[in-house]
Amino acid sequence: PLKYVLTTTSANLGNMVSMALASLFLPFLPLTAGQILLNNFLSDIPAVGIADYRVDPELVRRPQRWDMRFIGRFMVEFGLLSSLFDFLTFAVLLWGLQASPDLFRTGWFVESLLTELAIALVVRTRRPFHRSRPGNVLVLTTLVLAVLTPAIPYLPFARSLGFVPVPGALLAILLAFTALYVLAAEAAKHWFYRASASSVTRSVNMV
Repeated sequence: PLKYVLTTTSANLGNMVSMALASLFLPFLPLTAGQILLNNFLSDIPAVGIADYRVDPELVRRPQRWDMRFIGRFMVEFGLLSSLFDFLTFAVLLWGLQASPDLFRTGWFVESLLTELAIALVVRTRRPFHRSRPGNVLVLTTLVLAVLTPAIPYLPFARSLGFVPVPGALLAILLAFTALYVLAAEAAKHWFYRASASSVTRSVNMV
């Protein structure tokens, strides 16, 4: 359960912060209601695979307790990291491409969904994500959706949801942002758990 909580709370906080701040300066809705629902539905599919997750051995050597301060810090730090990449996407769409409202929404939808898929693979483990094998369901659903996401604007129903085709240059930028986000999340994760361990050590020494 903790893996799911950490993944969803950090991603949802990031989306809420990005949506709230974007709404302050955009003359249109950053995403439509239908696009938000589709994003949430698709990003939750891989979460089913967390139940099939292979827990790292070091996490089952001793009982793990819920720590709400830990969850709150994780949510804020990784949520703000997600928002940072959203704002980079906004900058490219608004000032780099002078995107129309439909292209802005489509671009952010693609970036938001790709980064949500990526973060589930990163934060599911305290190890570097490539050194901890995920469950088969999580891998399969993530790969399918990662391929499907850039194709959604070209599907027959796309126009009815307000999506438009994404230029190749923009798609390349969004994929690059996703790769950078994975690297940044890995670095943040390393720092976060190292800082958490140091904090626990200081508390023990004080006692």
